[in-house]
Amino acid sequence: MASELAYAMITPYSLLKSRTGGIIGRLLSQAQLEFVGARMYAPSDDFVDQLLRANDLEDLSPTVKERLKQYIHENLRKSNPFGISNRVVVLLFEGEDAVRVLREDVIGELTAEPKGDTVRGTFGDYVVYGDGELKYFEPAVLCATTRESAIAQLRILADFADTDGGIVEDAVKFRPGERPETTLVLLKPDLFARRSSRAGNIIDMFSKTGLYIVAIDLVHITVAQAEKFYALLREDFVERLKPALVERVRSVIADKLDFEVPEEALKQTGDLLKEHNAEREFNRIIEYMTGVDRSLLKTDWEKGAPGRAMCLALLYRGIDAVSKIRERLGSTDPQRALPGTVRSDYGLDLMKNGAHASDSLESAERERKVLGLWEQPGRSDFRERLVSYLAGAR
Repeated sequence: MASELAYAMITPYSLLKSRTGGIIGRLLSQAQLEFVGARMYAPSDDFVDQLLRANDLEDLSPTVKERLKQYIHENLRKSNPFGISNRVVVLLFEGEDAVRVLREDVIGELTAEPKGDTVRGTFGDYVVYGDGELKYFEPAVLCATTRESAIAQLRILADFADTDGGIVEDAVKFRPGERPETTLVLLKPDLFARRSSRAGNIIDMFSKTGLYIVAIDLVHITVAQAEKFYALLREDFVERLKPALVERVRSVIADKLDFEVPEEALKQTGDLLKEHNAEREFNRIIEYMTGVDRSLLKTDWEKGAPGRAMCLALLYRGIDAVSKIRERLGSTDPQRALPGTVRSDYGLDLMKNGAHASDSLESAERERKVLGLWEQPGRSDFRERLVSYLAGAR
């Protein structure tokens, strides 16, 4: 069976209730599929109208199909009964029989039978009273039920990827006089090295800040981007790592010489080697974040190619966003991070410490620009993947 592309759309109410991380954790850990894309949308009325028409292709009972259409019509529009932001998160998965696998094995059916073994069973609601009347309906996640309906809906996602999707800061409203900030969080590659709920769990921890996710993007950072992203760290390494370098030199030569090396000589050795040491550590970080050994690259074209490693970038918006995210993230060193912080719970060492977060608004601007998350891009890898798949779909 040929590989398919399938999607899961996290609903506005699920986002409002901070169920995003739990849902993403389930999707990433349970789906026997490859995670290949993520994007946020704030659907226009035209987007919703087209999605409603595509819903007619779903393989659902007439009752459920009609209730689902009513839900989409009422809840995905900017003007909705809850008066909330109509942001949705769309995740793409690829693999054999992906549409069926995602729906049946992970997301689950829309049913009144209470269960917790699927995304909908845990995070959705389908409440029917004793007289059989449906009283409350919240699917938690929207998805296609057949390959035919998936293609129709993926085409809508592609058509509106640039106009309705990307960075949706304006979709979240604040009180007059409030000055919200937008900051960057980057979930690191080791979280995606194997199927795991850890990325979702970390997003769930950040939800405790009360901030709003206004963009999400699955990125394969290029070496050129990583060099710019960590350029300031490379400069900082020169002096910050020198004391540890001097101690390493001391321990190495202690057993090799039959005299004590003067402290001044050790410091001079540190000065001679500090640039080389900083470059080594810089190279290690670049390779970790990109999956590419930059020392083997010869051309700018190679440096500009997408890396092999995968990161998930998120933009959080709200009052004091930078400080709130940094507090929840914890110290760079997981051993020193306070219990209950991201790095205490999920960090392994100074490099594999779960996530990166901007330390100031100035850093957030610089880092967002490096990753192409500052302004609405003229093109998106998310849309290009959809267009490429749809071109070959029959």
